[in-house]
Amino acid sequence: MYNGNCASHTDNIYQPHLARIVRRLPQIKDHRLFQLRFEDSEIRQNFSYRPGQFVELSIIGTGEAPISISSSPTRPGVIELCVRRIGRMTEALFRLPLNSLVGVRGPYGNGFPLEQMRGNNLLIVAGGLGMAPLRSLLWYALDNRSLFKEVILMFGAKVAEEMLFKYELLTLLDRTDMRCLLTVDKDEEGTWPAQVGVVTKLFDLFEVDPKITYAAVCGPPIMYKFVSKKLLEKKFSKDRILMSLERKMKCGVGKCGHCMIGYKYTCIDGPIFTYWDAINLPEMI
Repeated sequence: MYNGNCASHTDNIYQPHLARIVRRLPQIKDHRLFQLRFEDSEIRQNFSYRPGQFVELSIIGTGEAPISISSSPTRPGVIELCVRRIGRMTEALFRLPLNSLVGVRGPYGNGFPLEQMRGNNLLIVAGGLGMAPLRSLLWYALDNRSLFKEVILMFGAKVAEEMLFKYELLTLLDRTDMRCLLTVDKDEEGTWPAQVGVVTKLFDLFEVDPKITYAAVCGPPIMYKFVSKKLLEKKFSKDRILMSLERKMKCGVGKCGHCMIGYKYTCIDGPIFTYWDAINLPEMI
């Protein structure tokens, strides 16, 4: 199932489009942010997606992998993918020189329900590598600031050296049109300029009206349990807690069955699920 919009998209759902690596930015250990530009100008101009969707990134002769889109659709021309070096395909990707060509197909998945979220407060809760897909939503909201009421980011990492997009996010601390709350579990050197402690402690630093707030959550499996507990304590309804659950995906189009959980496919019914969906599907969280 093809859920995005890409010019010249053929009937072959498995056919990728060529894109060139125009920039590579090192992040934390074994992670890079790849900036890709489609070779076909028509595709480059018309490729559209929503925060929370993903693409299948491929290298000819090596394989492909589903990767969250980390850039915002408000910034067209290129897409940005934060990739972790793990496995044969990503090892090959990290060895490619700048300006190499890769394959991209998609976008896939449902993405965040932006139409429902507009006019509400937006609470983004990220842990560890969960900031990769949520970065798209964050910049979408900041680039369309008038579409949302309060915008609050809560992001936690074990230590500062393991915080994705650290320098970019630190620049948000002084913004007056949002609340940026960054925390690390440990700060042994005492040089971290923000909060120290687990991410759930950040809930004590602000109040929002749960009736007019959507929470977007992504992080390690254990985090969902504790974050959802806090949100429920704050009277969030289960359909206003949106979770990005991207594990187990492979083909991206619901054909391989690799990501099927209960009666849903993560790649087409998700990867964005409400908390209500998550607790009613076995082993979802």
